[in-house]
Amino acid sequence: MELRHLRCFAVLAEELHFTRAAERLHIEQSPLSRTIKELEDELGALLFDRDRRGTRLTQAGAVYLQDVLRLFSTLELARENVKAVSSGYQGILRIAVPCGCIDPRLSGFLARCREEDPEVEIRLTEATLAEQVRGLRSGSFNVGFAHTTDVGDGIVAEPIWIDPLVVAVSARHPLLVHKQVPLEELVRYPLVMADPRLFGRSNCELDRLLHTATGKPGAVEHVASMDMMLTLVAAGYGVGFANAARIRVCHRPDVVTRPLAAQNVTHTTYLLRPDSGADTPCAIPLDRFMARLHAQIDE
Repeated sequence: MELRHLRCFAVLAEELHFTRAAERLHIEQSPLSRTIKELEDELGALLFDRDRRGTRLTQAGAVYLQDVLRLFSTLELARENVKAVSSGYQGILRIAVPCGCIDPRLSGFLARCREEDPEVEIRLTEATLAEQVRGLRSGSFNVGFAHTTDVGDGIVAEPIWIDPLVVAVSARHPLLVHKQVPLEELVRYPLVMADPRLFGRSNCELDRLLHTATGKPGAVEHVASMDMMLTLVAAGYGVGFANAARIRVCHRPDVVTRPLAAQNVTHTTYLLRPDSGADTPCAIPLDRFMARLHAQIDE
């Protein structure tokens, strides 16, 4: 088995069409078919079902694809690590952050990391929760930041920042008559909520309160970013919710915040990391990163 076998397999698994896959690989269709046959013979399993309806991955092929993609991810990381070391760095930390929902405290913390640990290259990638979890399991990310503990097995979710959750409304909204917004008043209006497909269930306590309050709240819109939530709220589409620390830096004169008239409704940011003590090239830089983050929390 050679890398060319795996590359052909991965491209065909993505295209599920021999002609298109061959074009991407810059080879003829016959050599591609022969390469896939060689791979299947060596593995002793069919990787693709081929009939008049098209080409589909078999169950064995789908399982094998995950391992092949993980292998290519590891090879890419190895290449990047070599480039980083040859450029004078001691290693790379790959950090995943929520799409459109980066905590403002992260900027100051990263600036501190660059100052105190300049020999470590830090790379940030915006990613959905599902992308973060996949990347942490495959090794593409070393750590991630999320707003939920709904991350499955093999990932540790550690609370880092805990902030009050506030209600965001337009500057002329009727709810502004309340210094603290009662839940029974809040649920009379449509809600603009974070998309759970991107961020997971980020506040189970809020969900419980909304569903036990008088009336049945209805989400008018699910959004993928804080900016979109504030835009819809300012335009009067509905009422939103926000982390108090994050919304303070948004500077939107057309949006006003109010606390909820309920106790202990908070928004938590979690640090995600693999539940593994394996010795990796980034283990020491990661340990220093974690120690520095905990020190910041304790300050």
